[in-house]
Amino acid sequence: MNVLVCNVGSTSLKYQLFDMGTGAVLFKGGAERVGTAGSVFYVTDPASGKKRAEALPLPTHQEAIAAMLSALGGANADCVAFKVVHARGVTGVQYLTDDVLRAMEAFNAVAPAHNPPYLAAIRLFRKAMPDVPLIGAFETAFHADMPPEAKLYSIPVSLSRKYDIHRYGFHGASHEYLSQFAIARLGKKHTKIVTCHLGGSGSICAVKDGKSIDTSMGLSLQCGVMHNNRCGDIDPYIIFYLVEEAGMTLAEVKELLQTKSGFLGMTDGLSGDLRDVEAAAKNGNADAENAIRSYAYSIRKYIGAYTAALGGLDAVVFGGGIGTGSATVRRLALEGLECFGVRLDQAKNEAGAEEISADGSPVRVYLTETNEEWIVAQKAAALLKGETI
Repeated sequence: MNVLVCNVGSTSLKYQLFDMGTGAVLFKGGAERVGTAGSVFYVTDPASGKKRAEALPLPTHQEAIAAMLSALGGANADCVAFKVVHARGVTGVQYLTDDVLRAMEAFNAVAPAHNPPYLAAIRLFRKAMPDVPLIGAFETAFHADMPPEAKLYSIPVSLSRKYDIHRYGFHGASHEYLSQFAIARLGKKHTKIVTCHLGGSGSICAVKDGKSIDTSMGLSLQCGVMHNNRCGDIDPYIIFYLVEEAGMTLAEVKELLQTKSGFLGMTDGLSGDLRDVEAAAKNGNADAENAIRSYAYSIRKYIGAYTAALGGLDAVVFGGGIGTGSATVRRLALEGLECFGVRLDQAKNEAGAEEISADGSPVRVYLTETNEEWIVAQKAAALLKGETI
C-alpha cells in the first residue's frame, strides 16, 4: 500500500509518498512561495536529502498539485492523507467527506491561518484525484482523551457544551512521534515524558504511558508558549484594555495578536524568525535577548508544571526546527530544573547530540527530528484497511 501525505500551508505544499510495507519514502518534495512571483517547486532525494529546485509559476495550489503529480511520474497512491488541524465536533482519523469539511469550516474562526488553506487544497485534490480516497488525521486527536480537569475552561459549562469550547491541543502527530521516540529509548512500559514541539508554532505536552494528559494549546493555536508572530499566553483583559483605552478595534487587536506578536512583536518588528533574533541578541540587541529568555522561560514553566501533573519525570524531548536547532533555547529552557533531576551536558547540547542529558542524570533529555508525516501515513493506512486506530 502506498500513502501520499500532503502538508498544506497558506503558501506552501509538501508531500511524501510512503510504501507502507517497508516504510520507505518513495518520493518527496514540495512547493514554496505559492501565489508569489518567486514560487519554487523542488524534489528531494529521499536517500541523500538533497533538493533539486526550479523556479516555476505557481499562482495557486492547483498548479502546485499539478507539479506534484507530474513529479510522482504516475506512481500510484492508494489514498492521500492530510495532517489537518481543527474541526468542530470531529477529531481522530476521518475520510474527508462533505460533513467533515463543514465541521472544519465551522472552526475557521479559531484556526484562521490553517483551516482555510487546507479546505481549499482538499477540494483541489478532489478534482485532481477524483478516484483516490482523501483522509484527514486531525492534530487534535492525540489530546482527545485528556482528563476533564485539564480539558475544560472555567467559563459557564453550558457555553462550553453548546459551542464545543474546551482545550483541544495541536501538533498531535509530532507529540505522538516524540513520545514514542523517548519511550523506545527509555526501554520501559510506564513513562512520564514532556514533549516540546518548538518551531514557528510550538506547544508542550505532558505524556503519561504514551497518552497526552495535558498540553499548552487550547481551543485555538494562539495560546501556550509564544510563537514566531503569535502571542501565546496573555491576560485576556489586554484585549479589552487595547479596545477601550488604546482605541483599537477588535479586528486590529485580533491581527496584532495573531500576526504581529511573539518574537516579531517582542523585537519591535525585527523578525519572527528565531535565527534572526539570536543573531541580533549576539550583536547586543536587548529586546532580542529578552525575547529569547522570555520564550525559554515559558517553556521551563510548562516543563515544571507538567512534571507536577505527571507526578514525576523520566524524559524531556525536543523536536521541531527550534527544538533541534537552538542550543541556546534548550539550555535556557532547562536552566534551574536540576531540582527535578534534569542535568544537561553542555557539550552535547552545543553539538546537537541525540541525547543531551549528563551521564547519570535521573531525567533523560533527547532531541530528534519529528516525523509527523509517518504518523499520519500509519493512521491513514489503518483506516483504509479497516483496522482499529
